[in-house]
Amino acid sequence: MNRNSIYSVIAVVAIAGTGCNSPESDRATAQTNAPEMDLPDRPIAEPKYATQIPASITTPDEIETRLGKLEFFDGMPNENTVQLVYDNLDFQRGVNAFLNAIPIASMYAMRAGIREAGVTSNNMVGITEDLLDSRSLFLTGNTTTYYVINWLDLKDGPVVVDVPPNVLGFLDDFAFHYVADMGMVGPDKGKGGKYLLLPPSYDGDVPEGYFVVKSPTYGNWFLLRAFPSKDDPQAGVKSMKKHLQIYALADADNPPPTQFINWSGKHFNTIHSNDFTFFEEVNAVIQEEPSAAFDPETLGLLSAIGIHKGKPFQPDERLKKLLTDGAAVGNATARAILFATRDKDMYYYPDRQWKTPFSGGYQFVRENGERWLDGRTLFHYYATGITPAMEVKVVGAGSQYVYTERDSEKRYLDGGKTYRITVPAQVPVKDFWSFMVYDSQTRSMLQTDSQFPGIDGLKEGLKINDDGTTTVYFGPQPPEGMENNWAQTLPGKSFNVMYRMYGPLEPWFDKTWKLGDFELVE
Repeated sequence: MNRNSIYSVIAVVAIAGTGCNSPESDRATAQTNAPEMDLPDRPIAEPKYATQIPASITTPDEIETRLGKLEFFDGMPNENTVQLVYDNLDFQRGVNAFLNAIPIASMYAMRAGIREAGVTSNNMVGITEDLLDSRSLFLTGNTTTYYVINWLDLKDGPVVVDVPPNVLGFLDDFAFHYVADMGMVGPDKGKGGKYLLLPPSYDGDVPEGYFVVKSPTYGNWFLLRAFPSKDDPQAGVKSMKKHLQIYALADADNPPPTQFINWSGKHFNTIHSNDFTFFEEVNAVIQEEPSAAFDPETLGLLSAIGIHKGKPFQPDERLKKLLTDGAAVGNATARAILFATRDKDMYYYPDRQWKTPFSGGYQFVRENGERWLDGRTLFHYYATGITPAMEVKVVGAGSQYVYTERDSEKRYLDGGKTYRITVPAQVPVKDFWSFMVYDSQTRSMLQTDSQFPGIDGLKEGLKINDDGTTTVYFGPQPPEGMENNWAQTLPGKSFNVMYRMYGPLEPWFDKTWKLGDFELVE
């Protein structure tokens, strides 16, 4: 067979494939119809107008790769090579879809958890009247502030949120993008006020007297944090119940009462899946929301694995297996990024094991406009809540966080062993500091015999050393006499710890005050 004949065959195959109706059928056609090119050596006469062609722009007939041997006839892949590279492409896209769509899946799981916990309509909220505890599966939740949470659905029209004074809060959309701040860092400046939330399709009248917010999505995560006063630990809870109202704009003349569901001590799960179910969670969000809420790159990546707006997600057996592997590898990759970062900029101190979970701003953009992909994956796999307030340096207000999963010798923290850490004297904090212990599997509070798995500087009976330092122990059992300076861990389980500073002062920011590392107690 001469080369012109071969080109004719290939052209017929290519034309025959144009009638396929889906990416899956396109791939199947390519795999079925790619010609088996087991041809004899092909002497090629020197063309009259031949020029020197750089080897770097050509493809050898055989290439050894991590996928195995790739074979070609004068640059055209044979059937086995076509199968290998398409399987690899779909697998890679599965991994990338997992890493890049974690924010979407996380919001799906957040809504599911809110509904599971009994908050099923806009005028209901979950409130941790007696603080959040370890029975909840909630990414890096804490036991030191009071949460008020709801999932606000704007499909039936605008919604009013009357925010109490002296709170911190935000609204994030279904793609986990920042929409608005409320409270102390919002336009009401902590005085409270009425926010009018508009759905993406809204083109009606907008009444005066509101802080107006338009969301790109119909579904939105709403969170407020309330705080105790010096005289009354329940002051924030009481203020919420007195002032917070959520209702439809259509009911503004006679709003129904807001219902408060106590979430303290309640079990519910707000964490996305790490297996094939992950892609089904993402697909559900894509089907519900306007495509304009997502960037074309993300939509294109999801489309490449069969997630299309307006179409069922029904991968065939081959693709489902590849996506199952992709989720497994994507999950492993996210865990490596979180617990074994190779980015030196993640470390808060160059000579310590403490890392920041949040870098690159709330949009995860670094110098030269570069999207910090690993940073986005790390944050959304570990934590929740996107707002510009997280990146603002405010001396004496707000909070700052660092976390670690390792001891001073860079070994993973082991719940069967005992560690100590020393908090230096003169902690540069206006309010207080705290350690919270998290389960490395769930990234939620570690479930132990303690309802609140952590320890803070306000704990009653906490022992302070003569030099002003505080030594805290983590392990299965407390050292004798140090029960009030101890947080329980579990044999057979790893753990990680987040250190929070509430009202951090300048020595924290300029790092003249430095937190020590975990030291293994032999």
